[in-house]
Amino acid sequence: MTIREKIISQIQHIAKERDKGTLGRLTDDVIILESGLDSLELAILVARLEDELGLDPFSSADEVDFPVTFGDFVRLYENGIQGANNSEAAAPSL
Repeated sequence: MTIREKIISQIQHIAKERDKGTLGRLTDDVIILESGLDSLELAILVARLEDELGLDPFSSADEVDFPVTFGDFVRLYENGIQGANNSEAAAPSL
């Protein structure tokens, strides 16, 4: 399952749990704040993705701009995972 698919799956679970019904199609140009999820649900999404992926790109040491679109959100996680994998590969073994 790709990062995008994992994010969409979590969004669908949250929408179902919160009785949101079916959300609109999540394309790259959908504005996050217009996706149908409110700020609490977005926080739940980030927490669940941290549990599932082991990554919270918002708590990194680097300055992170809040993603505006769904595509930005997905890329933030994809880049975070890629960066974490690169860091692990570059780390010397003991």
